[in-house]
Amino acid sequence: MDIVLLERVEALGNMGDVVKVKPGFARNFLIPHGKALRATKSNIEAFEAKRAEYEARNAELRSGAEVSANKVDGAQAILIRQASDSLQLYGSVNARDIANALAAQGFEVDRRQVVLDHPIKTLGIHEVRINLHPEVHVTVIANVARSKDEAKVQAETGRAVGAHEEEEELEAPAIEELVEAEVAEHVLEEMAEAEEDEADSASEDNARA
Repeated sequence: MDIVLLERVEALGNMGDVVKVKPGFARNFLIPHGKALRATKSNIEAFEAKRAEYEARNAELRSGAEVSANKVDGAQAILIRQASDSLQLYGSVNARDIANALAAQGFEVDRRQVVLDHPIKTLGIHEVRINLHPEVHVTVIANVARSKDEAKVQAETGRAVGAHEEEEELEAPAIEELVEAEVAEHVLEEMAEAEEDEADSASEDNARA
C-alpha cells in the first residue's frame, strides 16, 4: 500500500515522502496514529495544502521533545524483581514497566516511546532507547535488581549483583577439566615410557641370550 508520511518515520522516510508499506502496518499503526495517509491524489493534495501547518506543528513538538530530552537522557529506572541465582527473572520487564518507573520520577514518557526489541528477562544494567519524537531519541538505564541495595551496587559497578559469582562457577569446571586433562596426559606419557622401558629390557635380555 502506498502512503504519504505526515511525519518522519524511522526506516521509512521523512514528512511528505510517499512510500510503500504492508497494508496491515498502514491500517493498524501508521494511519490510526496519525503518522500517514493513504497516498491517494486527494490526500496528497490535501497534505500539500497543509504542509506548512504540519511542519510548524512538527517543529513545536520537536522543540518540546528536546527540552524533555535534556532532562530524561541518562535517567535510571530502578525495577525491583525476583530472580533466580542464575540472574533470570521470574517474569520480565516490559516497556510499560520502564515508562511507569520513569513517570514515578517525574519524567513524561509514554510506553509507546520505549523501544524494546524484547522484554528484559535478566537482572542487571540495561540500556533502553526512548523515542521522545521521531527526530529526538535518548537513552535511559533500566536497573533491574532484587532490592534497592542491589540496585545501588549495580549502578556503581555496572554489572548485575551475582554475575561475578556466576562467572566463577562457570570457570571452575573448566579449570578442573583442564587439570584432569593434564593429569591424564601425564599418566599416558608415563605408561608409554614404561612400555618403552619394558621393550628395551626385553631386547637386552634377548641380546644376552
